[in-house]
Amino acid sequence: MLVREWMSIEVITVDADETMQHAIGLLKEHSIRMLPVMKNRKLVGIVTDRDLKRASASDATSLEIHELLYLIGQIKVKDIMIPKPITVPWDFTVEEAAEVLLKNKISGVPVTGSQGDIVGVITKSDIFKVLISLAGIGKRGIQMAIQIEDRPGSMKGITRAIRDLGGRMVSILTSYEKVPDGFRNVYIRFFDLDRRVLETLKENISEISKVLYILDHRENKRDIFET
Repeated sequence: MLVREWMSIEVITVDADETMQHAIGLLKEHSIRMLPVMKNRKLVGIVTDRDLKRASASDATSLEIHELLYLIGQIKVKDIMIPKPITVPWDFTVEEAAEVLLKNKISGVPVTGSQGDIVGVITKSDIFKVLISLAGIGKRGIQMAIQIEDRPGSMKGITRAIRDLGGRMVSILTSYEKVPDGFRNVYIRFFDLDRRVLETLKENISEISKVLYILDHRENKRDIFET
């Protein structure tokens, strides 16, 4: 999945010479937390709600409210922005963008097009949407976590067991994190399975792999077999 498919294309920007007060107003008006800062139609920085709060709070204890409002009206965005902001190109995968956000401990970045111009913004919220889509949780159904051997063909018996009992798979995710060498954890979400055969499915899969948990979202039932 590419960033361009999940980014927000309505980019709200602020000019570097605008006031801090104006930037605060834009964040509130559009319910966003980050503003790309432009000068002569080029990206020169970024300002976040955290930057604005930090700047406005720095002198808050020593100023009267009318003095503080005056100060906010005088400070320019260019005085508090982060220059040379981190960006990602629109042909990055969402996973690459998530890695950039995590590595730099930031909540979002501008997205640049093939000519280096801003074509969107991608944030943690957008990446959460991708995770929800990939996991297929919108279909609710049942999720089963299984630890299997990391070898070719190890999934065939699992998927066959689900299909044989009438289950339709929505998503299959794999992780090697915190798993013994030679194994991997697989998270399968499926629906259309008659709940009366769920125990049979567990027993069938347990014969070939380790079942870690079964979550039935429709019945709000959670069976955890491994911690």
